[in-house]
Amino acid sequence: MKTFAIVLAGGRSERFGSDKSWVEFRGRPLWAASFESFLNSPDIAGVGLVCPAGKEAEFRRFAPGAQFIVSGGTNRQESSRRGVELVPSAYDAVLVHDAARPCVSNALIRSVVEGVERTGAAFPALAVTDTVKVGSGSAWTTLDRSRLVAVQTPQGARRDWLLSAHAQGLQGATDDASLLESLGYPVEAVPGDHANIKITHVGDLSRILGPVETRTGLGYDVHAFSRDPDRPLWLGGVEFQDRPGLEGHSDADALLHAVVDAMLGAAGLGDIGVRYPNTDPRWKDAASSLFLAQTAQLVRESGWEVTNVDATVVAERPKLMPRREEICHRIGELIGIDPGRISIKATTNEGLGAIGRSEGIAAFAVATLTRRIEGRATDLKASRPDFAV
Repeated sequence: MKTFAIVLAGGRSERFGSDKSWVEFRGRPLWAASFESFLNSPDIAGVGLVCPAGKEAEFRRFAPGAQFIVSGGTNRQESSRRGVELVPSAYDAVLVHDAARPCVSNALIRSVVEGVERTGAAFPALAVTDTVKVGSGSAWTTLDRSRLVAVQTPQGARRDWLLSAHAQGLQGATDDASLLESLGYPVEAVPGDHANIKITHVGDLSRILGPVETRTGLGYDVHAFSRDPDRPLWLGGVEFQDRPGLEGHSDADALLHAVVDAMLGAAGLGDIGVRYPNTDPRWKDAASSLFLAQTAQLVRESGWEVTNVDATVVAERPKLMPRREEICHRIGELIGIDPGRISIKATTNEGLGAIGRSEGIAAFAVATLTRRIEGRATDLKASRPDFAV
């Protein structure tokens, strides 16, 4: 039997609160984890992808092996139909999988394929262990949980059965098995996998990846204005036309120096004086953008992700805010994060002290870093309970 797989990534993620398809999952977009599982499965001969309308090119960058990428419909059933209709007739069977289940295993894929070979259609299911009631208010009825199962994907069937079910079957079905059942097709339940969790809410990611550790670092830097009237002024990786610039061994970008120190401090990697000492000739007149890019790499290599940078520049001049957006984009580019995670503010010292007398510029920065704590995800891989339907 030649089997094709379709990954559905066209949902609206309403319960998640943001587009969960592009949440980073073990170094790649969430949806790509499922896609790659099917692409690498020895039981699957071809893979297609259903994505939100207008996003086809973005998904193609991460799925060059897809035989097709098509926009989804207004609901899951419509998205499934659009994918099934594009499966070439050379395939005997089709598996449909929700991209929100990124931990689908080769063993589960094979189990569903074998179920389709035996019966013509199959879905993975888990025995319900909680007591289940139906009703409302103060009127409830307890159901017999021995007859209940929780249904997962991938769900598979003969290609011609799925085409017929989409053409004639139940409207508003929440899965492919329901469509087949509505026309009387036999559908086999195979043992599901407790590790095959569906990401519906933000907390579901922690159940798979483990808890998150968060750290915050504080950075501060100050530089006097140079006596060299031609020395360029750099702030936030952006050159200003004001002269003179700030005095220092490097380009003396006080804002980037504060950000570097904040990131190093949060990650426990020392400080800018240790990493880029002013006694080292390599850093003479060096661009501080190099310090920030290298620091971002050090942070990533230590397992951390920069989630936010908040900085304030204290100066009588230059006027920083007209170039705030440019600075945010430059810092985001150097760190490798969305500029929306960068906040830059500016204030004066109200004429007080050396900064107030326009003798220099100071900057404060706070960086927030996160990383996953390994170890808890293995709890999800406990042996499955006995299953029977």
